[in-house]
Amino acid sequence: MKATDFDYNLPPELIAQHPASPRDASRLMLLDRSEGSIEQHIFRELADLLKAGDVLVLNDSKVLPARLFGRKDRTGAHLETLLLRDLGAGKWEALVKPAKRVKVGTKIYYRKFFTRLWGEVMEELGEGRFVIQFSERGGVCEGARHAWPLHKLAKALARLGQAPLPPYISQARNFARPQMVKKDYQTIYARDLGSAAAPTAGLHFTDRVFKNLREKGIQTEFVTLHVGLGTFLPVKTDDIKDHKMHSEYFTLAPETAERLNQAKQAGRRIIAVGTTSVRVLESCTIDGVLKPQTSDTEIFIYPGYKWKFVDGLLTNFHLPKSTLLMLVSAFASREFVLKAYEEAKKEQYRFYSFGDAMLIL
Repeated sequence: MKATDFDYNLPPELIAQHPASPRDASRLMLLDRSEGSIEQHIFRELADLLKAGDVLVLNDSKVLPARLFGRKDRTGAHLETLLLRDLGAGKWEALVKPAKRVKVGTKIYYRKFFTRLWGEVMEELGEGRFVIQFSERGGVCEGARHAWPLHKLAKALARLGQAPLPPYISQARNFARPQMVKKDYQTIYARDLGSAAAPTAGLHFTDRVFKNLREKGIQTEFVTLHVGLGTFLPVKTDDIKDHKMHSEYFTLAPETAERLNQAKQAGRRIIAVGTTSVRVLESCTIDGVLKPQTSDTEIFIYPGYKWKFVDGLLTNFHLPKSTLLMLVSAFASREFVLKAYEEAKKEQYRFYSFGDAMLIL
């Protein structure tokens, strides 16, 4: 199967530049796989489209203000850093641009007002990725002694960092409102800090939506997957089977796995909110049973995949030729999904991270 099989044309004006206000005013397309039907709804009607006893599984990962602008020590050259993955002890996997200006030993200085942060490049990983050791002072010998753990680094990032918005969202518009953007690009239930991009299917949820779900008898459970390159790296190979997914860290707690297994055994539908929740559930399922774990996943789901645990999917409208669109096309047929995308274009749905959603049952 070719990457071009998942291509489509999208008018630029349909790329959402900001979330709906309120968030649950976004539109929601309902795809019924058994009937092959497509319906138009509003997201706040979600509870009405589900059944009592259904279980929604959401990703509670919290987005870091992971985009940093610094200067190369000695030369003062500007460098942009995007934090991707916490490696522990103050070390992070990160994208650095322009990569040609960076090599092992390069020191990067980040400063804004009275907040300062040093990064030292410790290893080159390829594709513009590096391992950076962060510390509160410069110097190799001081790196380990002054390394910043995540909770301390997070305080510096809150002042220094910007929301890691995708390139299709207007940067000029959002530079003028950085604090609002940080709030916009975060689910209301986010709690576990570590993502380089938002689990965007969750951006539509509001307190009103959760209240309606509870009143309908719909259960909500939470898993964690820290979004990194594995989710949004573009497919560059012609044959999608040759694409290599980067690993992403996830956690499925024992008590959560137990409740989900009980629900599954009782015949209740398990509905994943977002492709990241899908990747956790499908990575943890062995012989139809969820096994709790904290690990990394490189799972790549595309048409032909044999589903293990997920019965429904709530997701956004994704980029052409992306692994996300391939995953959705594995859950419903590629033809049905692309038909729905054409319908969404006709009906002027809003696409991508801040866009509208679809529910596939």
